[in-house]
Amino acid sequence: MKAELITVGTELLTGQIVNTNAQFLSEKFAELGIDVFFQTTVGDNRKRLLSVIELASTRSDLVVLCGGLGPTEDDLTKQTLAEFLGRKLVFDEQASQKLDAFFALRPKHTRTPNNERQAQIIEGSMPLQNRTGLAVGGYVSVDGVRYVVLPGPPSELKPMVTEELIPLISNGHTQLYSRVLRFFGIGESQLATVLAPLIDKQVDPTLAPYAKTGEVTLRLSTKAHSQEEADSKLDVLEEKIMSVKSLDGILLKDFFYGYGDDNSLAKTAFSLLKEHDKTITAAESLTAGLFQATLADFPGSSQVFKGGYVTYSIEEKARMLDIPLSELQKHGVISSFTAKKMAEQSRRLTGADIGISLTGVAGPDELEGQPVGTVFIAIATKDKTQSLKVLIGGRTRSDVRYISTLHAFNLVRQSLLND
Repeated sequence: MKAELITVGTELLTGQIVNTNAQFLSEKFAELGIDVFFQTTVGDNRKRLLSVIELASTRSDLVVLCGGLGPTEDDLTKQTLAEFLGRKLVFDEQASQKLDAFFALRPKHTRTPNNERQAQIIEGSMPLQNRTGLAVGGYVSVDGVRYVVLPGPPSELKPMVTEELIPLISNGHTQLYSRVLRFFGIGESQLATVLAPLIDKQVDPTLAPYAKTGEVTLRLSTKAHSQEEADSKLDVLEEKIMSVKSLDGILLKDFFYGYGDDNSLAKTAFSLLKEHDKTITAAESLTAGLFQATLADFPGSSQVFKGGYVTYSIEEKARMLDIPLSELQKHGVISSFTAKKMAEQSRRLTGADIGISLTGVAGPDELEGQPVGTVFIAIATKDKTQSLKVLIGGRTRSDVRYISTLHAFNLVRQSLLND
C-alpha cells in the first residue's frame, strides 16, 4: 500500500510548530509495512489544499490529512475533502454527545455554532473517536483510495492513530519487522564492503548498516504477517551475514556482540558480570572514571561494582595503587606494563574478581612520544593478566575516551565468555 501524508496548517509552514505528526505517522506506517512515498505540508487555504488532495488521489492508495479539524474558519480540512469527494458533512452521534457533555460541565464557556464543526464527518465515513479532544476523525474509501482525516494536536492524533486507525488498516496487511545486530571492532565502510553482494541483491529481507561512535549496527527488515514468519526470514539472512569474512579473514560473527537498538557493550558486559556472579573494579587514567560511571548507570550495579580508582597523574598511580614510582617512571605511563600493574593492583586492593585499567593519550598533544589515541587497556583476574593496545586515530578527545571505554567493556565481555 502506498501512503501519502498531508499536514495542514500555516503555522507549520512558518516554522512556529515542528511537524512531529509526519514523523510519528511515517514510523507507525513503516511498522505496518505501508510505504509512505510523499509528505506534503499545506497552509490553511482551501484552493491549495484542494489541489494537493487532487494530486494525492492520483498516486496514492492511502491519503492521510492531519490538522484543520477545529472550530475556527481556517479549520477547513474536512470541508475541503468533502468538496473533493462530492459528499456532504453529517454529524456523528457519539462526537455530538461528547460535545454536549463537554459544555454541560463548563457552564461559563459559551457554545457557539462553529463548535459543532468538530462533531462532523464526511458522509459515509467511519468515525475515528477522539479520546483526548473534541474533533472527531474519519476514514472513508472512495474509488479505491482510502482517505483519513486526523486532528492536528499530537496529544489527540497519537491516541487516535494507535487506538482507532491502526486496528482498522492493519487487518490482513503485512507488517514491517526489524532486527538490529550490533558489531564492535569493524568499521562501517568495511562492513558495507564485505556485505556488498548481499546489499546489492537485497529485495526482502533488507539490510542497512548504520555507524555509531566506535561501533556499527545492521538493521535487518522484512515484511511478514507474523513475528514467527518474520523470524524465519531474518534467521536465514542473519546466518548468511555471520558467515561472511572481514577483509582480514575474520568471520563477522566474531565482531558481533548483541541485538537491539537499546543494547550496548556496557550493558552486555554488565549482564554477563551478573550472570557469572563476578565483581569488577577499575583504575582509570585517560578516561577519568568514565568506565566506572557508565557501569554505575545500570540499576543493581552495586552487585558487581564496589568501587575503583581514578589515577590521573603518575604520582597518584603510585600512591593510590601501591605501585613503585620508579617502575612507573622506568616503563612510562603509556605502556602495557603500567596498564597491567593498574589492573592487578586495583583488583588486589579491592578484592574484586576482575580488575580493568585504562591508560593512554586522549589529546590534544602527544605524551611520552606516543601519538594521540594510543591507549593501553588491561584486565586482571586471579589466573592471569592481559593487556591490549589500541590506536584510536582521527578522533576528538571525548571520542578517544569514549571508544576506550568500549574497548574495555568488550575486553570484559570476551573474558567472561571465554571463562
